[in-house]
Amino acid sequence: MISESMKARFAREVAKYPAEQSQSAVMACLTIIQQELGYVSAESEAELAAYLGMPAMAVHEVTTFYNMYNQAPVGKYKLNVCTNLPCQLRDGVKTLHYLEKKLGISMGETTADGLFTLQQSECLGACADSPVMLVNDRNMCSFMSEERIDQLVEGLKAAEGK
Repeated sequence: MISESMKARFAREVAKYPAEQSQSAVMACLTIIQQELGYVSAESEAELAAYLGMPAMAVHEVTTFYNMYNQAPVGKYKLNVCTNLPCQLRDGVKTLHYLEKKLGISMGETTADGLFTLQQSECLGACADSPVMLVNDRNMCSFMSEERIDQLVEGLKAAEGK
């Protein structure tokens, strides 16, 4: 599952730490796995654990602690909507429900065309800008009114020619 080119990338990350602390590269290596495979499977966790010389459960604990690691295949666009208390008070849950209706899926599901996966998220650190969403774990979208959500979704669909 983990290719030689991935192992070469792992080695570059591990080299950033003292030899006895190679486990410190676990998050960077999980990111590499996700970039290459689209998600982090139990098998890839086990292979990474062997590579880093750490228990597989320790790698799994990192994978499951952070919501940026996908544990199953997701759509091309992963939409994380913050539903933590400050965002709830400023329509975060309403935003999640609007997206569920717009995309025709429930939270945690992926659209039939494989384009969108909808997830809720804990604090994204932008409470003053809520409701907020994170697209593909990289692009923060603030003040997400229904109109802005429509523009985002339609823009992503248009980029795919759908």
